Amino acid sequence: MVKMPLGDQPLYIGIDGGGTKCRASIMTGDLQVLGTGVGGPANPFHGVQQAKDSIRTAAELALIDAGFPPVVMSQLIAGAGLAGVNVPSLYEVMSSWQHPFQSMHLTTDLHIACLGAHNSDQGAVMICGTGSCGYSYVNDAALFLGGHGFPIGDKGSGAWMGLQAIKAVLLDYDKLGPSTILSHSISNFLQAEGLMIVDKMFGAKQGDYAKFAIFVVDAADAGDEVASGIVKEGAAYMSAVARRLWATQPGRMSIIGGLAPRLVPWMDKDMAEHLSPALYQPEFGAVYFAKQQSNKCR
Repeated sequence: MVKMPLGDQPLYIGIDGGGTKCRASIMTGDLQVLGTGVGGPANPFHGVQQAKDSIRTAAELALIDAGFPPVVMSQLIAGAGLAGVNVPSLYEVMSSWQHPFQSMHLTTDLHIACLGAHNSDQGAVMICGTGSCGYSYVNDAALFLGGHGFPIGDKGSGAWMGLQAIKAVLLDYDKLGPSTILSHSISNFLQAEGLMIVDKMFGAKQGDYAKFAIFVVDAADAGDEVASGIVKEGAAYMSAVARRLWATQPGRMSIIGGLAPRLVPWMDKDMAEHLSPALYQPEFGAVYFAKQQSNKCR
């Protein structure tokens, strides 16, 4: 057996697996980051094998970044927060995985985001990126909101905005809906218009639609009525999520995700004012969780 780097202290790997990418960071017990790697999508709802492959890739790249040999993988204590495992069947599938780590403690991406954002067991967090959802944990009671997956849920998210934008562009093309500058920006991005957009988007996934969100918020900020309507509807939904979470009296509430900074200015002012910056990234929360669970097993 190869001796553990840095002496005999345990090494942890925090894994944040979302719908677009998987980020993994190797850390010491005092949360010193030694190496980080990024893999592909890791939401098992959109492919269990892909999620497993993305986790392994991110972990391998984190080992390389840390300067550790591949064999160290089997000595890492993993905390993994994955999108999609709030669905019981997917939690079961991922829990039974013959993973490459010494041990793996599995929970939702929301849970690790909350732990990281507040460096505490108690708090509330919203995710607004490729997908969207909300979570609070107060007095040993958890509240999950949204997280139903694209396309049937994830309102206010980048993927949801992208889907609404494509619908609006096609209506504009057929002269059955209002004119929008999204038609130019999205057609230019796809190098297609009208039915050719339908052809280009055939088989498109959550992450593909999320790429259009930047065009939507840019157009909304420029005063485009169609884009403004999409952003306002998404922001109203996230404001409603925030209101329900805040009612649980979490003490602290944060919003994270790539779309969050652009959406917050459109949210209800009273809810936006209750938002606090996240203290740490979700992968720190994943290690926090792994340490908790490891201590319970002793």
